[in-house]
Amino acid sequence: MIDTIVQALGQQARYYLEYRCEGIDKGLLHLPGEDFVSRNFGPSDRNLRVLANLQRLLGTGRLAHTGYLSILPVDQGIEHSAGASFAKNPLYFDPENIVKLALEGGCNAVASTFGVLGSVARRYAHRIPFIVKINHNQLLTCPNTFDQILFGTIDEAYAMGAAAVGATIYFGSEESNRQIMEVAEAFAYAHELGMATVLWCYLRNPAFKKDKDYHLAADLTGQANHLGATIQADIVKQKLPEVNGGYKALNMDGSSYGKIDKRVYETLTTDHPIDLCRYQVANSYMGRAGLINSGGASGDNDFAEAITTAVINKRAGGMGLISGRKAFQRPMPEGIKLLNAIQDVYLCPQVSIA
Repeated sequence: MIDTIVQALGQQARYYLEYRCEGIDKGLLHLPGEDFVSRNFGPSDRNLRVLANLQRLLGTGRLAHTGYLSILPVDQGIEHSAGASFAKNPLYFDPENIVKLALEGGCNAVASTFGVLGSVARRYAHRIPFIVKINHNQLLTCPNTFDQILFGTIDEAYAMGAAAVGATIYFGSEESNRQIMEVAEAFAYAHELGMATVLWCYLRNPAFKKDKDYHLAADLTGQANHLGATIQADIVKQKLPEVNGGYKALNMDGSSYGKIDKRVYETLTTDHPIDLCRYQVANSYMGRAGLINSGGASGDNDFAEAITTAVINKRAGGMGLISGRKAFQRPMPEGIKLLNAIQDVYLCPQVSIA
């Protein structure tokens, strides 16, 4: 496995594989492992059914009993439109093929919409854990608007046999206060019924785009993770950080935004991608709420990009990868191969915590 990983990383192999974090020591983290549920959630207020479903998520697929997660998320039929998502590979207009890809790809779970998972629930809900996404941004309103609205209920997800529910909050948006209250209430009820919770902690505000796109800043995405853990998301999903200094950029020219300490930039982080991701983990209660990073859009170098993202996430202290478009926007055998390549990073002992 390590030879394939080194080859994918190319000339930057040592840069990613030999780096050691000094700002936030790995000894402070709650790292993934076979006993992750007992160690991290055993002392919590989660009920026994939540613990059982978390254990089911971590006990399925090629990464079973490692403490790591490989999840196939396919909600892009709503979030990005079905045509834009599936035109490359029309077989995925059929929801059954989405679930088949997750199964054949050795994933821990499949995350999708009420419609997708409900249409094949009796055939697959007992074979692979379902993560039912309860809210979405739909792009048919003219002009397009950007808001996460509820598409179903927690009771529907429970009746479907879901192991977990997922939701997105656009932190920083005008609608974020409503979304926080809606999702917090939904997650509390999901926990009451015994389902785990996964939160897409995304940023959305035109003001975050200045000289750089600070939607991908470690300091701002880290705070979004912290808010997600605060409403008791068991797992937080976040885009891999590409920059830092979002708070500093938004406080230029006499403006005032949020609060920050300069030690975030001078002591806790550097410009290294693993340090930036480590800051996201730290804001996820030092790993008590597992961090999964998204795989991003499909492109020309999907395998190398997916492996690199997995290496960064694992070495930072994250819990895994949730990758959709890179897998389903290609023939199924290639999609399976890509998912397996991601999983191999987490199965490879030579890729260790930085």
